Amino acid sequence: MSEVLNKMKTRRSIRKYKPDPIPQELLDQIVEAGTYAASAMGRQNTIIIQVTEQKLRDEIVKKNAKIGGWEEGFDPFYGAPAMLIVLAKKEDATRIYDGSLVMGNLMLAAHELGIASCWIHRAKEEFETEWGKELLKSLGITEEYEGIGHCALGYADGEYPPAPERKENRVFYIR
Repeated sequence: MSEVLNKMKTRRSIRKYKPDPIPQELLDQIVEAGTYAASAMGRQNTIIIQVTEQKLRDEIVKKNAKIGGWEEGFDPFYGAPAMLIVLAKKEDATRIYDGSLVMGNLMLAAHELGIASCWIHRAKEEFETEWGKELLKSLGITEEYEGIGHCALGYADGEYPPAPERKENRVFYIR
């Protein structure tokens, strides 16, 4: 089996991370993989925001937990020290699909580099707030973007879970 297929089969969402920082050179490779995701008509209407600064990371965690309805103190990022936030131009009809492809590339690239990941939702709701719009503005982003997802990144604290059995009757053939 090819190494790419093997990585696809063995990648899992990890929900417990060590606090150890990820070297920037590895984050750069993961981000680059995200920029190579397929996009409708090659428009590349997605952006990626890297967050490793602890104060902002913790602020996002609190906002995400509040949106999710969790009690104060719960970390929906499971202690991951880094996150990559994927957003897509709001006007783009294929924004969710294109952003999802970016997220997939980020998670597979991370797995290839020995970095654990997990897709964390609620980016859409975060970036609909004034706080989210102001964060984009502070980065010089003036167009309207919709949050697609957060890619939590870090070193797994524990073993990777095994792949669950594949459900039957999910593939149909017309020959």
